[in-house]
Amino acid sequence: MKRAWLRFYAELNELLPAEKRWKTGFPVSFWVQPTVKDLVESQGVPHTEVALVLVNGEPADLSRPVGDGDRVSVYPVFRTIDVGPLSGPNAGFPFPPRFVLDTHLGRLAAYLRLAGFDTLYSNRFEDVELAEIAAREKRVVLTRDRGLLKRNRVTRGYLVRASDPASQLAEVLARFDLGGAMVPFSRCLPCNGVLERMPREEVLERVPPRVREDLDVFYRCPDCGRVYWDGTHCARMRDLLRKARHSAAGSRESPSVEGRLP
Repeated sequence: MKRAWLRFYAELNELLPAEKRWKTGFPVSFWVQPTVKDLVESQGVPHTEVALVLVNGEPADLSRPVGDGDRVSVYPVFRTIDVGPLSGPNAGFPFPPRFVLDTHLGRLAAYLRLAGFDTLYSNRFEDVELAEIAAREKRVVLTRDRGLLKRNRVTRGYLVRASDPASQLAEVLARFDLGGAMVPFSRCLPCNGVLERMPREEVLERVPPRVREDLDVFYRCPDCGRVYWDGTHCARMRDLLRKARHSAAGSRESPSVEGRLP
């Protein structure tokens, strides 16, 4: 039997079995030669959580075969260090990222759309469909299912740790450094369409009488036809976004979150 040494750094340890966390390295035995991806995922860490791998001190691709005696160091996404061309999983993806979410993250999908991010979601998506959409449209998969992120078709994704939707939003903003990329109230919450400003006279018959009297600015979703205006609930939404951005930024003061609705 052959053996390689494996070490995980920083928050990747949170995904390991308890007895292997925060070790300076531990052995992994094998009969059939694995790839780096195989070895890493055998320990419960999806390859999408990995930004950099070193094998015997040299940068390595996830497809590299692991040999007897190899020492494999696995690093998470760097938030303060630019690893340049070594950050292969990000190559070719747009910024801000476009997301596709699994069926358990419906509220997070709504919050991401509220923040202005292109977010696909359906409670009918199967894992294979999610993986295909992500590959075809270069979308980032957000999920709480490690198995989904281990699929070969998923090249960029993130395992959401928090269970509370507001905390999940802050977590995603921090993970992808999106605090400054937010465009609140620019997308339709139910369907993800980009809102368009509409002349007041074209929507008057579709809004309550009180709103007709008090407001002059309206937006409409060209995809589903829903009409939006600045209602009393908008203040609560702005507060939610402000708190999420502040949490994502840590102790730094968060800029105001106003959005497109006046």
